[in-house]
Amino acid sequence: MLRKTFFLTVLLALVMTACGAPQSTPIVAPVLTEEPSVAITLTDGLGRPIILNEAAQRVVSLAPSNTEILFAVGAGEQVIGRDEFSDYPEEAQAIPSVGGSMGEYSVETIVSLNPDLVLAAEINSPELVKQLEDLGLTVYYLKNPTSFEELYVNLEIVAQLTGENPVKLTDSLKARVDAVDEKIAPLSARPSVFYEIDATDPAKPYTYGPGTFGDLLITRAGGFNIGGELTDPYPQISLEQIVVSNPSFILLGDSMWGVTSDAVLTRPGWETIEAVKSNQILPIDDNLISRPGPRLVDGLEQLAKLLHPDLFQ
Repeated sequence: MLRKTFFLTVLLALVMTACGAPQSTPIVAPVLTEEPSVAITLTDGLGRPIILNEAAQRVVSLAPSNTEILFAVGAGEQVIGRDEFSDYPEEAQAIPSVGGSMGEYSVETIVSLNPDLVLAAEINSPELVKQLEDLGLTVYYLKNPTSFEELYVNLEIVAQLTGENPVKLTDSLKARVDAVDEKIAPLSARPSVFYEIDATDPAKPYTYGPGTFGDLLITRAGGFNIGGELTDPYPQISLEQIVVSNPSFILLGDSMWGVTSDAVLTRPGWETIEAVKSNQILPIDDNLISRPGPRLVDGLEQLAKLLHPDLFQ
């Protein structure tokens, strides 16, 4: 971090005129003319019309997903500021930070960078968007996608805002998703999955519920997400619920914070769970699942390989 649009290209036309005349008349030198830039007008995820006179060349990103999208569409060199958590790709880490820890951004730093576009996401509050707008900045609020199709639209939007062409990227991502779908489609049985986001309280860890990309990706990868039967998008699930669901796999999205499969094996009350008994407790990079950018396709591929390794040898 909305909505649907098509990629526009700003055209520069070279108009050359040469006047034919008798031999005694000198030939007029070609005249170089330039058509005016075509303004970019889009409606953002807050329903606001956003107008750029030309493609943005100085962009501040306020979310890791936005930063990854900007680099993926080819606009990485136009990013002059990024939030504290934008750590991918590696070169993004060299870009000045504008904060973002605990939701606190340095508005002064953002303004001092003199951006012609600030790219916000759903993790940013509408109040922050208004504050930046009131300071004279152009802010586009990119809404989170709820499907791969909406992800492709987001890539097209950011590409249009920055004057890039996303066709190669989106075609490649679509082909990779189709390749996973082709392998998963014939499956009749789907293993049950518990995805752990945060087990600070191991008796009631957080997981992905319905309507989240975590739920979508697990399902698309040929699994059954036990959190998908709950009501909240990011619920805490009790040990009793996990035991009753008896998942075949436990995926540790919190492995990036140091949680290991060995630690899960020793949790009191977890020993009856099928995934624990068969030691199907697997780490996964949660950034591939939680950041609504192009690496969601990487997350889909990794999930599919973890749940169905025999199909992806």
